[in-house]
Amino acid sequence: MLKQSVIVAGCVSVAIASVGWSLKSGIDHFVERDRVVTVKGLSERVVPADSVIWPIVFRLTGNDLVDVKKRADAQTDLIRAYLISQGIREDAISLGRPSVTDTHMDFYGSNRPPERYRMECTVVVASDQVEPVLQALANQTELIGRGVVLSQSYNTQFQFTGLNAIKPAMIEEATQNARTGAQKFADDSGSRLGKIRRASQGQFSVTDRDHNTPHLKKVRIVTTVEYYLKD
Repeated sequence: MLKQSVIVAGCVSVAIASVGWSLKSGIDHFVERDRVVTVKGLSERVVPADSVIWPIVFRLTGNDLVDVKKRADAQTDLIRAYLISQGIREDAISLGRPSVTDTHMDFYGSNRPPERYRMECTVVVASDQVEPVLQALANQTELIGRGVVLSQSYNTQFQFTGLNAIKPAMIEEATQNARTGAQKFADDSGSRLGKIRRASQGQFSVTDRDHNTPHLKKVRIVTTVEYYLKD
């Protein structure tokens, strides 16, 4: 009986020791895994736009619709010749559908405008040659000097379509910047930087660098990385 009690007591002691060791190991593991640092890494680049859409809108008025149409055709030819002279390819130039308003349909009697018809025409430049378009934009007062009444109804749209080509390098740079920040934190806290616990990649954004240079685009990506810290 005494021998059996000793055996039982021994087994209980071993079990308690085993549970204690497992519990300690689990706590150590929990503490180690619970020590993390979360950092963000930024990558930013300024790139030139590689395509542009420029709607050139002009208006004419008159009482003879046929005459207004003739003048519109003449100004369209003038604009086309101007664009080609600035180095823009002819196949990048297209014509929008003209819009005609009969103002006498909206007003009566003495309220009617002196000129009955208003015509709005659009010449559209859609090109991957950005520099010639920039030059033409800068010199467009030449058109005004030739009697073309330009409208600012639509903004020129500059686009950057080469994002996929620079994505891998920017993601790598953002991730490396995040690791550099995490390493600095680990060094300052007397710890060693461990493996990545989790990581998330933000969305790429492409915006104008500033209001005055829409042909220059700022590409930006931010990654968030969580690292384990070790003693």
